[in-house]
Amino acid sequence: MRKLFGTDGIRGEANLWPMTADTMTKVAAAAGRHFTRGAHRHRVIIGKDTRLSGYLIEPALTAGFISVGMDVILTGPMPTPAIAMLTRTLRADLGVVISASHNPYSDNGVKFFGPDGYKLSDEIETEIEANLEATEPVASADKLGRARRLDDAEGRYIEFVKATFPRGLRLDGLKIVIDCANGAAYRMAPAVLWELGAEVVTIGVEPDGYNINRECGATHPATLQSQVVAHGAHLGIALDGDADRLQMVDEHGSIIDGDQVMGLIARSWADSGRLLGGCVAATVMSNLGLERYLKGFGIGLLRAAVGDRYVLEAMRAQGCNLGGEQSGHIILTDYATTGDGLIAALQVLAVIAGAGKPASEVLRVFAPLPQILKNVRFANGGRPLEAPAVKAAIAAAEQSLNGTGRVLVRKSGTEPLVRVMAEGEDAALVRRVVDDVAAAIAAVNG
Repeated sequence: MRKLFGTDGIRGEANLWPMTADTMTKVAAAAGRHFTRGAHRHRVIIGKDTRLSGYLIEPALTAGFISVGMDVILTGPMPTPAIAMLTRTLRADLGVVISASHNPYSDNGVKFFGPDGYKLSDEIETEIEANLEATEPVASADKLGRARRLDDAEGRYIEFVKATFPRGLRLDGLKIVIDCANGAAYRMAPAVLWELGAEVVTIGVEPDGYNINRECGATHPATLQSQVVAHGAHLGIALDGDADRLQMVDEHGSIIDGDQVMGLIARSWADSGRLLGGCVAATVMSNLGLERYLKGFGIGLLRAAVGDRYVLEAMRAQGCNLGGEQSGHIILTDYATTGDGLIAALQVLAVIAGAGKPASEVLRVFAPLPQILKNVRFANGGRPLEAPAVKAAIAAAEQSLNGTGRVLVRKSGTEPLVRVMAEGEDAALVRRVVDDVAAAIAAVNG
């Protein structure tokens, strides 16, 4: 049984197990041993977001890697997709991101990328965890690794992202509000948009160690919505703390979720012959409206488990180059090996710039079916989904929808929550079945 690794690396409250200096040093040493192969000088690149606890975890990881003879390259605050890219371009043996993504500052986490820039498989993570308490081999005094900072990391990523935008196209005449969630992309994202010609209004670009994702960013779009309207902007873009997901807002302040973004890019790429595999990979959370929209153009929709790496696994198996999550993780394997909120936003901006139409007309490509999601917290270690009363409530919900929709109940991979989602053609019925299942879970938990 895995205790450390969840659906997206290791995550928890800072300075409590497992996010302690001691555990992180052991994790780094175990990962370093796993990826030490051959006689070359081995190197790992480490980036982080803007959380205060990054100052605790970064040196702990550095010490662990150095102890097994790996050289460490430190970038400071850097988006998750930037570390994936730099792992490949620097020919590193391993990439590490210190971030808890959209969680509050009090949490932190670590994600690992292999030398190919892809997140590690469950099997490799399990092997690392199994070797956590190993003490051998360690490097002799003359074979210890070294640490250095990569001073031009930000510039490398900015140029990489800009290269994904069509040549000959610019963002002149577009006023864009960008919300960087006081997170990892707070300097880079506004620079990319400005260098491509946009008039840029910034929010969430003053991190202080505590305010990452606080009432801002992709998971709190209300500020972005109001600022887009207040500034008369053409659209808004919100990233999360590590900039691997986005939320978009049209000129009226209406939210455009990841399903709409995938639908827009899929249609654009299909029209230009760029869409591979004849399908888009999404998760079980994506709206039925997206599935029906894509079907109308002969494009299939693959559904994977929640988690961008499971979407990526489905993409690689099917040979498709577009996938993502309703929450805004958009994976474009023509450019990146993981979700990249900024690159995905540029693909949308390319369509808007080329169309010469308002964002509200371009971005809303299908009418979503009514969909309701409710989170129910449970005690750590609890198993509410195994309770007979909960199973009965789920079965009753499925029978009520009777083919006109669907219900999905799952445990979160990062928090002690059960997520209850239903969608269908009858909004009142959808709300009722979600409330019934959530109440059953709460009763068992209570």
